[in-house]
Amino acid sequence: MDIRKIKKLIELIEVSGISEIEIHEGEESVRISRAAPVVMQAAAPTMVPLPSVAPENNVEPIEQHTGHVIKSPMVGTFYRSASPTTPHFVEKGQMLNEGDTLCIIEAMKILNQITADKAGTITKILVENGAPVEYDEPLFVIE
Repeated sequence: MDIRKIKKLIELIEVSGISEIEIHEGEESVRISRAAPVVMQAAAPTMVPLPSVAPENNVEPIEQHTGHVIKSPMVGTFYRSASPTTPHFVEKGQMLNEGDTLCIIEAMKILNQITADKAGTITKILVENGAPVEYDEPLFVIE
């Protein structure tokens, strides 16, 4: 496997925040893993009375989607059209058939077409054009 591809994979992992990726190319394969941070724990916790304070909840709830969710099969950059001057492959509300092209995900300078695995209507487009996507990240909702 080309060392430039491996360096690009390392860059993608750093940008995306994923912890591990494995790529197979013919008989060659490479696995890149980011080490998990070490958590130090005190030997004995100190008991201190705390005033009654409501905890802050800054975590946004994970949105549940009704319908069939098309997820990213890889890490890369999401594009809604083949080039900046061509129309998007699909729009919200559009009817599509199984096998229709939904988007392109660029990974390691390779453009990968993502197709619909089910016929239906696009009800949501969950990713902005040009945004990085992670493996298994929801891209579209079809009903």
